[in-house]
Amino acid sequence: MRFPFVIAIVAALLAATIPARAQDTTTRFEVYAGYDYARFNVQANVGGFPPMPTFNLNGGGGQFEYNASHWLGLVGDLAGYVATNSANSGAQGEAFSYLFGPRVNFRHGKITPFAQVLFGGILTSSGIENPGVQNNFAMTAGGGIDIKLTKLIAIRPVQAEYFLTKIPDGLNNRQDNFRFSAGIVFRFGRT
Repeated sequence: MRFPFVIAIVAALLAATIPARAQDTTTRFEVYAGYDYARFNVQANVGGFPPMPTFNLNGGGGQFEYNASHWLGLVGDLAGYVATNSANSGAQGEAFSYLFGPRVNFRHGKITPFAQVLFGGILTSSGIENPGVQNNFAMTAGGGIDIKLTKLIAIRPVQAEYFLTKIPDGLNNRQDNFRFSAGIVFRFGRT
């Protein structure tokens, strides 16, 4: 007697979730703009320059996401930073990162947590590493959360990532960094 009751409950729950899923449409494109902070751990040991163990990078960035499906997006990320040294609060240089890769979205109504891995490069000025402007490998791995305000606008209160850079530093030419972002997301088109 309990078995038909359980089947009826499961069928009712499935019937309720199908219309809810149909109402939760995914936008085709998303554009993000916001604040970016990165903590660089450059252990520079280059002749003629004092060692500069860390940099704080503050700036802004933008992302473009093409949603290939309800859960998979392809992301392009551009960000510009001004660097300050932890021992000296004055500006030490600039950096510009350009990254591309996949994002997995976990859409649940108004809340969309996501995880992503992006690959590309970072362009740095002479204040951050060796003299002159250089272009080096960079990648990020992490995630964040978007909170939908309207059909076309969401806020991103947090995006936190491991930020690997391969800037020549006189040691191992590898920096394990941290990046934080927050901003607003604009959504366009329907799938």
